[in-house]
This record gives sequence, structure tokens and C-alpha cells, in this order.
Amino acid sequence: MRLTSKIVTTAFAASLAFSTPVSAVGLQDETEINNGLLAVGIADEIRKRCDSISARTFTALSFLSSLKREARSKGYSSDEINRYTKSKTEKAKMRSRGEAYLASKGASTSDPASMCLLGRAEIKKRSQIGLLLRAK
Repeated sequence: MRLTSKIVTTAFAASLAFSTPVSAVGLQDETEINNGLLAVGIADEIRKRCDSISARTFTALSFLSSLKREARSKGYSSDEINRYTKSKTEKAKMRSRGEAYLASKGASTSDPASMCLLGRAEIKKRSQIGLLLRAK
């Protein structure tokens, strides 16, 4: 595995760490944080399935750090964030949201060409997903 792939995979795994409920009202209700995590997850799926697109690794790591800082600034402890990151239920919800987004854009993880089209479109419009990607 290339270093970039390993870093992005680690970053994506870290991003999923934010996807676990702390309580009835918790990180799962933090829209901005969860939308950011979703963008990281979608960008990771695009770069894994499209050979002509790569990750902006350091941009992704910096963005993930900013999401964690945002959670901390809202009063979540490291323990709460860590518990949130381990929830299989929340990871499944995030994956479902990601799949719905892909489908809404006509893309599928089983169709690399559609993932490349989506990736290039996201890069062109400079969306949060696009900012995490680079066309090769």
C-alpha cells in the first residue's frame, strides 16, 4: 500500500471515529461535523475507485483535525469523541448517507467511471469533497 493510500485510509478510519453516538443529544446531532465526515468518506471512496483522481492527503488530515477541534470547542471530551468513533450503528448510518449521495449523483462504488465523473464534478465545483481530491 502506498504511503498516501495508507495515510488517507488512516484518516478515513479516524473520520469514522466521529460517527458514534455519545448520548441522546451528542455528536450525531452536530450537522457541520457530520457533513464534514461524510465529505471525507465520499472523497476517500472516489479516490479508491478512480485511478485518475488522488487524495489531497494533507488537506484531508488538516480538515479532519479541524472537525475534531470543532467537536472539542463544543465541549466534547476526547473520551466522548473516541466513543463516538467506535459505534457500528453510526458508521452504518454514515455509509448509508454516503451511498444515498452517490446514488443521487448517478454514481456507484461498483462503477469506477461514474465515480470518476463525480470526482471531477466535485473538483470543478470546489465542493468540500472536491477540495479533498486532485485530478492526476
